[in-house]
Amino acid sequence: MANTDFSVKTRKAVAAQLHILLANEYVLYTKTQKFHWNVTGKWFGSLHLLFEKHYQELAAIIDGVAERSLMLGIKTIATLEEFLKITTLTEEPGKNPTDTKMIEILVMDHETIIETLREDIDTAAKLGDMGTNNFLSDLIEKHEKMAWMLKAHLEK
Repeated sequence: MANTDFSVKTRKAVAAQLHILLANEYVLYTKTQKFHWNVTGKWFGSLHLLFEKHYQELAAIIDGVAERSLMLGIKTIATLEEFLKITTLTEEPGKNPTDTKMIEILVMDHETIIETLREDIDTAAKLGDMGTNNFLSDLIEKHEKMAWMLKAHLEK
């Protein structure tokens, strides 16, 4: 655990936000990997590679989010059941959308995470946790870049 001056209450409050983020990141990771496996259509080659790149980036983000919680001294959630209970993203089991719809879904999920990150950054700052604030700010840039790369496929 990092040497912090935060109370247990503050660390738990920040970790609760991180756990929701972790759940969202994991759902997005899983969805991106599913789309990587199931994409077809005119952009198959480029999307297959892009989705792979993105789920690898999301795996690193997931690890970082979990580690940030642990640095605050709070064990993280780590099961699919726990993730699905608190995620704000949705899944559609058994459905395999078109390539264009896959892109739209992933963009929407990245934008949802970006909005949540903005709120979490404000909360972390109010709680005086500038380390988490900075960590979350860096994640916004990563999600904005992934969303931008996806949106480029939708331009006509």
